[in-house]
Amino acid sequence: MTLSREFPVDPQQTALLFIDVQNFGAHRKGAEFINMPEAELAEKYGWYFAELEGRVIPNMQQLQQASRAAGLEVMYTTIESLTLDGRDRSLDYKITGFNVPKGAWDGKVIDALAPGEDEIVLPKSSSSVFVSTHIDYVLRNLGIRQLVISGLITDQCVESAIRDACDLGYLVTQVTDACLTYSPERHENSISAVTGYCRQRTTSELLEELAPT
Repeated sequence: MTLSREFPVDPQQTALLFIDVQNFGAHRKGAEFINMPEAELAEKYGWYFAELEGRVIPNMQQLQQASRAAGLEVMYTTIESLTLDGRDRSLDYKITGFNVPKGAWDGKVIDALAPGEDEIVLPKSSSSVFVSTHIDYVLRNLGIRQLVISGLITDQCVESAIRDACDLGYLVTQVTDACLTYSPERHENSISAVTGYCRQRTTSELLEELAPT
């Protein structure tokens, strides 16, 4: 048996996982930006929102649509505490200083990528979805062996999910232009850093792979 990361997606064994594409950090009115003056928002996050709204979210929407059509499980994880005061958050999140209270608008997937009625959404309270949710248990119950990963932030929660998924025995495909962080330099550095962990494809390449034959 030849061991390789370069296996095409098998729809019956694959889930598309969106990481943290939620109001908190993917909406201009999200809590991460809400008290920031417009000039400061434009200076610090102008590139990020231009890329997110103009390119990355449309790529995510195409992936979502194609994955549903091909029969993949489509799943989501969002930063959201299990409590209102966030006392269950990881120490790192407490030190960072943000909390998305249970049930808050900030914890919802953005409207442009709204989950379907029967699609799974897992709230997490640490950087890695594999640390603070039971996603590994759920994926194994679903018979999932491959993950397609898209989301925010490339060099933080996305990278954490990729590394942990690979260590747990999943074959991972990262959709490189359907992930985003706060600068092109950070994005490219992360893409390069995880090359040895996963298969990397663009949105168009993955759409071609998922297209009916």
